[in-house]
Amino acid sequence: MRKPTIRRGAALGVATALVATMTAACGGDDESGSAQAELGQDDVLTITTFSDFGYDKLIEEWNADPDRPFTVKMTKIADWDPWKQTLTQDLQAGHGLTDVVAIEGDAMPQFLAEGASDQFADLSDSSLDDRWVEYAYQAGQTADGKQIGYPTDAGPEAFCYRADLFEKAGLPSDREEVESIFESWDSYFAAGEKLVEELPDTKWYDSSGSIAQAMLNQAEFPFQTADNTVDVENDELALVWDTVTRYAPTLSPRVVQWKEDWTANFTNDGFATMPCPGWMFSNIKSNAPEVEGWDIVNAFPGGGGNWGGSYLAVPAMSEHQEEAKELANWLTDTEQELAAFEAAGNYPANVAAQQELASQNATDPYFNDAPTAVILADRAAAVEPGHPYKGDKYSDILGLFQTAIQRVDEGASPDESWETFTQAVESLS
Repeated sequence: MRKPTIRRGAALGVATALVATMTAACGGDDESGSAQAELGQDDVLTITTFSDFGYDKLIEEWNADPDRPFTVKMTKIADWDPWKQTLTQDLQAGHGLTDVVAIEGDAMPQFLAEGASDQFADLSDSSLDDRWVEYAYQAGQTADGKQIGYPTDAGPEAFCYRADLFEKAGLPSDREEVESIFESWDSYFAAGEKLVEELPDTKWYDSSGSIAQAMLNQAEFPFQTADNTVDVENDELALVWDTVTRYAPTLSPRVVQWKEDWTANFTNDGFATMPCPGWMFSNIKSNAPEVEGWDIVNAFPGGGGNWGGSYLAVPAMSEHQEEAKELANWLTDTEQELAAFEAAGNYPANVAAQQELASQNATDPYFNDAPTAVILADRAAAVEPGHPYKGDKYSDILGLFQTAIQRVDEGASPDESWETFTQAVESLS
């Protein structure tokens, strides 16, 4: 969906500061500590999102309905980073947030931590237990079962590829034929070595960072153990690091995702493949509107992976928690998640919405009429729940890891960059 965590510099130690300095919201009669006031039709419920959740027309639809008990005002922040900072600061202060807030999936663990989760209303509702895919739904729950977020979208990953460049390099280019290339990471990198040998001016993938993210999404405990102990000296993370840094000189354009030189590579045949959650489709189209040859394969090396997804939560400081829950419920119901997919390409976390999209068998002419909804539904089914485990420091360590990958792309030795990474991780404790 939105530009994901790996392109952003993580705010270090946020989870620790959040738990250590959190204060309760002022006043109140209910169990959360906030005074509750019933909204009328002339009153406004507020919501803040970041980037594009596809909600503009949905909010207009809500406000145009005379039977709605209140109106909604949405604030849209351009990006997650500034919103994360505001969200964290206002939670610490105990005031200032809107009635509904959006939270990026990789950052959710820090808000689920003991102490931090107290600052959100419990959205638990047994009638909704089967609404969302299990891995997304459970990622919005605390260890004791408190639901602090309703999933808005998910990021099951396929691979997008340039069929025209595959053909020039002598590789299979048909959508079904190329599935064997993406059967495993070994077969994937082997095909890449052949392509760059045949096409010296083209690299195999868009950035080292995106491949690192794709591989991390399949690891079980890349950064922390199940009890949240930080452990980056493990075999899973070592495999990702060694693989990505080994292939960087030959298969990577050695650019940072979302930067100008990364964007330029879409139109100069700079790379031939990239990991593709549903929200990435729109990025490719906007960066290369005139480029022909893009396709999507219904495969992912090593099985499956999920990259992206966000949540709607209700701060405990809200004076209108019941109405806020009602809005969050409505926005994540089937029809609304389908509308958000149509508006912004955000693949639904809602199971019924996924099934509806698959039944429509919609195709995308830009991607050589690829059956995008069916592909994403299959990729969602391939995601292994709980991979990766996202502890309270996941977002912070992920940012440090991606920075370490970037240093290698810029010429630093892998050993030196790894040492810098581990030292930075130690400073988080």
